[in-house]
Amino acid sequence: MKWRGRRGSSNIEDRRGGGGRPRGRVGKAGGGFGIGAILLLAASFFFPEAVPILQMFGIGGGSSGMSSYAPTTTTRSAPGPNDEDRQFIGVVLADTEEVWTDIFARPGAIHEERTDDYPEPTLVLFSGQTRSPCGPASTGSGPFYCPADKKIYIDPGFYDIMANRLGASGDFAQAYVVAHEVAHHVQNVTGRIPQVNAYRQRVSKREANEATVRLELQADCYSGVWSNHIADQLEEGDVKEALNAAFQIGDDTLQGRNGGHIDPASFTHGTSEQRVNWFFKGLKAGNVDVCDTFSQRYNQL
Repeated sequence: MKWRGRRGSSNIEDRRGGGGRPRGRVGKAGGGFGIGAILLLAASFFFPEAVPILQMFGIGGGSSGMSSYAPTTTTRSAPGPNDEDRQFIGVVLADTEEVWTDIFARPGAIHEERTDDYPEPTLVLFSGQTRSPCGPASTGSGPFYCPADKKIYIDPGFYDIMANRLGASGDFAQAYVVAHEVAHHVQNVTGRIPQVNAYRQRVSKREANEATVRLELQADCYSGVWSNHIADQLEEGDVKEALNAAFQIGDDTLQGRNGGHIDPASFTHGTSEQRVNWFFKGLKAGNVDVCDTFSQRYNQL
């Protein structure tokens, strides 16, 4: 992803302390990789089938589902206004602001016939742990969006976990994480998260989990839409990184990684196949209209 030297968002609240640590940011050679070139690679495959998509990009394989990505680390500067983590995340966040501001400005594009300004979220950078109205945040718990304060919480140290333990390295894999949490903000301000939360309170645990999966898959699709809109900033290999990240954090892959029992009833984010499919669907269309992961039943939440 071409991010150096570009505008960063001012909507960042930095709660990190001092002290540098090793962490990797994978760079790629080559110029922009437009959306046409990306989709040309997939032209001979029928979209709803995830397996061809995975094979096309060389993702997955093996009993554990781990990819062949090799984690790399470099010595980083101490956290501060000009450190690479903040600069990178700031650029990604700025890109999401531009894309969603444009989408929100189109009548009926995201929320019926209203044309509202996009309310930009704040992203909280922390190191180790911090507090939020939705509960404690920690490196191990991973990034999350808190509807109560409309903030995204992320410890850049989670990117180490992605690369070294989950097999999901690369700068665009990291960007996908930010875009996914921003997508939850979009769902919140358009009313989808409140609808799902109300529904979850009156149904069984299994039904509640199913609704949560649909919410997560829609966020994946929205992330794909965002990726389509910033195609000029992508480099060769970026889409593979994002698809690989979606694959590696599927519920079935996470549960089976260490030989654990795979329990579909407990899924809350979707299978690897579902996550890859919905991200790619949004990427292919570049339009939020394709991101309805909710059936008629769930549209009546």
